[in-house]
Amino acid sequence: MQLLSVNVGRPRPNPWKGLSATGIDKRPVEGPVAVIAPGPKGTGAVGLVGDRVYDVQHHGGSDQAVYAYAREDLDRWESELGKPLANGVFGENLSTAGLGVNDALIGERWRIGSDVLLEVSCPRIPCATFQGWLERDGWIKRFTRAALPGAYLRVIQPGEIRAADPVEIVYRPDHDVTVALVFRAMTREPELLPRLLVADALPEEAKELARRRTAG
Repeated sequence: MQLLSVNVGRPRPNPWKGLSATGIDKRPVEGPVAVIAPGPKGTGAVGLVGDRVYDVQHHGGSDQAVYAYAREDLDRWESELGKPLANGVFGENLSTAGLGVNDALIGERWRIGSDVLLEVSCPRIPCATFQGWLERDGWIKRFTRAALPGAYLRVIQPGEIRAADPVEIVYRPDHDVTVALVFRAMTREPELLPRLLVADALPEEAKELARRRTAG
């Protein structure tokens, strides 16, 4: 398991949400990239130095510090869409190889390189920017049906990462709540929401959604 690339965003106009810019245009970078804990959502800060988000209401912050997507899933989309998909094109910071990103458990921890430690927190939920960026009508529905969302991660231990760094799963919690399961529960299968409450590392807003469903 390793990083194929570390991807940092370039600001682009965002006509799809009526915002001044988007950071979805991620490109692989050479050399080490510093990884930091960005703090609360609302500032635009993310976990990779040199990157940021512009929709500060919905993106960024500690629970969405770093976004990972598996190269194997990009290859599947390449075949389905009939077009090449470069590392970073889904807006992911980390393009991985040999790592079951969507099967990762909420709270699972990854050691990347010698010193960076990340914790799986939640899936990515597709938005209008993602659909507009890929220039595919109906993309949000298509992406949602596939349930291959990729994972957001928290920064537990900062440091530096670079392409070709090894990735090691150093901790797996004792539950069965995967990234894919949370995504399904929060999109097309709300009846699954009560199952999420055993995942302590899930962001508070997702837990609250699950609690409301359980209470109802």
